[in-house]
Amino acid sequence: MRDTDVEVRGSSLKGRHVLLGVTGGIAAVDTVRLARELRRHGAEVTVIMTPSAQKVITPLAVRWASQGEVITDWDGDLSGLSNFDAVLVTPATRNLIASFIHGLMNGPLLMALSAARGRGCPIMMVPSMHNDLAKDPVTEDLVLQCAKSGVKVLWGNEEEGKRKNPGHEETVAVLSNLINKNSTSVVVTLGATRSAIDDVRYVQNTSSGKTGYLIADDLFRHGMDVTCVSGVTSVSKPNWLPLDIICPEPDKMLGELKALAKDDIQVWIHAAAVLDYVIPEQVEGKIASLQGDLDIQLSEGAKHILELKDLCKGATRIGFKLESGIKQKDLVHRAVAQIETSGMTATIANRIEDYGKEDKPRGWLVDSHGAHFILESELDMCTAIRSVIENNR
Repeated sequence: MRDTDVEVRGSSLKGRHVLLGVTGGIAAVDTVRLARELRRHGAEVTVIMTPSAQKVITPLAVRWASQGEVITDWDGDLSGLSNFDAVLVTPATRNLIASFIHGLMNGPLLMALSAARGRGCPIMMVPSMHNDLAKDPVTEDLVLQCAKSGVKVLWGNEEEGKRKNPGHEETVAVLSNLINKNSTSVVVTLGATRSAIDDVRYVQNTSSGKTGYLIADDLFRHGMDVTCVSGVTSVSKPNWLPLDIICPEPDKMLGELKALAKDDIQVWIHAAAVLDYVIPEQVEGKIASLQGDLDIQLSEGAKHILELKDLCKGATRIGFKLESGIKQKDLVHRAVAQIETSGMTATIANRIEDYGKEDKPRGWLVDSHGAHFILESELDMCTAIRSVIENNR
């Protein structure tokens, strides 16, 4: 891999031409990371730097990161400024935002923004400034005017008396969602579930939630309206995902899913590891230690995908089937049985002994006809899931 190359992490910006505007805030130092992150998701990047931005970071560094044209003044070739799919300005100073709102055009970036506004092209601005400036009523009014113009304004967290830029991964994720915005509503269940023995002990299965969050992130970046319903997780939720309902207990998770089903959700991804057996009655308090062997009664729990079958009619539903110690053809047969019994559209099937091994596939996508396709990687899995969704719209 060459020094300028990037590792492909997704396709949400594939074939998209992004105009990256950089103004004179100190956060301009993050432009290199941001430009490379845009490329990791497939974007072609053109950069416009204001004169003040060039005092913070050099055009040479930005050209290396973007591997595209870097425009620094009116002398550049501006003929391509109408051939972009979105404009991202980060950092966006208040001076730039005010000039944009009031129609000033004292540089190539403002000209490009004006042209984008005229064409209805997606625009996202990421302000970076001190808290007192961010809380100035004039700033608040400018941001409101941006929203009325259809501009997405993404604020970062308050730290050290400043509103700092969000991380480059969050910025690119939110931009991708803006560019690809569509009306598809999705619920993704993920993580492990648990059943209480007493007030401090649980029976719990194994699932980190990583796969579910990965799928939710990919669908969000492709413009879908994603809601996560999470059990117990050991990985962090991407903070740009808009809604995550936490339901560690199987019955509570099922209750939330039934409530969501009333909203005519179009797509369901059932990635949660739901307990097959649960504790029928929790002991109050804590069972005393050193009392010898403890007999625990387990009863069969509700099958979520089966319980939701009638409530989700007409929706695209993708399940997960994890097995162990069986041949591939038997794995496929069991996946087809799940599809037929629970009214699924497709199932991602895999085996415990294959998971995490470089020479083994991530799984198999199985449809209702028994056709199955090898998924070599997690990226393949996400692509396959989107393909199923698109083919069933």
